[in-house]
Amino acid sequence: MPPRDPGARVQAVLDIPLHRFVGLELLDPADPTAGIWFPVGPSAQNQVQLLHGGVVTALLDVAAYLALLPHLTDAEHAVTHDQSVSLLRPVSAGRRVEVRGSVLRRGRAVAFLRAEATVDGVLVATGQVTKTVVPV
Repeated sequence: MPPRDPGARVQAVLDIPLHRFVGLELLDPADPTAGIWFPVGPSAQNQVQLLHGGVVTALLDVAAYLALLPHLTDAEHAVTHDQSVSLLRPVSAGRRVEVRGSVLRRGRAVAFLRAEATVDGVLVATGQVTKTVVPV
């Protein structure tokens, strides 16, 4: 059974202070599973004004979670227990990063996900995310 109010779960993700701080937005507010985007502004940059690897790592996880939401019931939540990220190329300040997640497999207790970050259609980072499905 899908969640009765998936919008509340999505809003809870958007309201996380770190996500607000970096300027995270939904690619399509009508379809949160479509992914997210954020600007490489000062809060997402490292000391040489490139996209900070930790920021993109965190947001790969967020996109993966949003992709998983329709596969969770009201009685379930999912927490990350493993993540592997490849940072493929640097991203300069002022660029827009789009991040899309997908569900590779949802089992009873574990979900395997993938997320990709792109800039102008060019792949800049990928992530494999494993989440444990837990009761709420």
